[in-house]
Amino acid sequence: MRILIVEVNWLGDVLVSTPAIKALRGKFPDSFIACLIVPRVKEVLKGNPNIDRLIVYDEAGLHKGLFGKIGLVRELRENNFDLAVLFHRSFTRAMIVYAAGIPERLGYSTLKRKYLLTKPLPMPDKDSSHRVDYYLDLVKPLGCGTQDRFYEFFTSADDEEYIESFLEREGIVPGDFVVCLNAGGNWFPKRWPKENFALLADRLINEYKAKVIFSGSEQDVELVEEILRQMTYKPVIAAGYTSLKQSACLFRKADLLISSDSGPLHIAAGVGANIIGLFGPTSHLVTAPIGKGRISSIHKDIVCTVPCYDKKCVENKCMWEISVEDVLAEVGNFLGYKMGVPIP
Repeated sequence: MRILIVEVNWLGDVLVSTPAIKALRGKFPDSFIACLIVPRVKEVLKGNPNIDRLIVYDEAGLHKGLFGKIGLVRELRENNFDLAVLFHRSFTRAMIVYAAGIPERLGYSTLKRKYLLTKPLPMPDKDSSHRVDYYLDLVKPLGCGTQDRFYEFFTSADDEEYIESFLEREGIVPGDFVVCLNAGGNWFPKRWPKENFALLADRLINEYKAKVIFSGSEQDVELVEEILRQMTYKPVIAAGYTSLKQSACLFRKADLLISSDSGPLHIAAGVGANIIGLFGPTSHLVTAPIGKGRISSIHKDIVCTVPCYDKKCVENKCMWEISVEDVLAEVGNFLGYKMGVPIP
């Protein structure tokens, strides 16, 4: 059988869907499985052994407008898919797979697109379960069992070698207590205040003798520089110097990653890193990372309703409520766990 998975648009969401992809491969081990993805998430699934091909849906470029979408439909038709599994709830994507003549089309039903699906499933209540289960439940009607709920993110030997060289150049050696801090996030209300990151980094360096590394992409460089200007001690800067895959290797090499709910947080889970997640407007019950490392989440109960999707919120109370002391206490718990000391 030839299966097309229509993926979602955001890095973290794509990672969360990897257990469902693995479940599909487990049920159909000899099938050809392709994923329709947007360009910005290609690196998330690149190298995943459960996927035979990545098909890029370039909405802003090659496939922009009616004629671009006709070109995509033609490409999908040429692949002779038997089944489309729509992780994405988009009406446009449902229309594309319908126009491509894919005979079986499985997805959650919405009012606009339920007639475009041959296997419509009732839409679950919003935020009623963890996002991993949202995707796993979608493939259950195909007979897919849950092999595990861990995210998967794959890197190469070259990525690993780059990070080993990077750490060596920065004077980081085996035995150092290495803590990665990810200060960025795809929308502002989910970010922990930069003032807190500055104080946390200083205290980790001064009190815990940690080697602190600020991770991030090129778009996080300015934010990291703002944090550095508020610090007393000097951390290591990886922001702007590592690719997505290289960052994953860095998280795996480090003892601990501290991050808000963001793509890097879920990437770290995908490579088995130890994590402290800082949750404000998003619910840890819905989006907390699931991985093979030690994972803990910090969240505070406040007056605001959580989850909250007000991207224009400027007060950011839910993130300000998480103090540096809260995070350091969890770091202490982690160190106790690492040394084999029972944590109450």
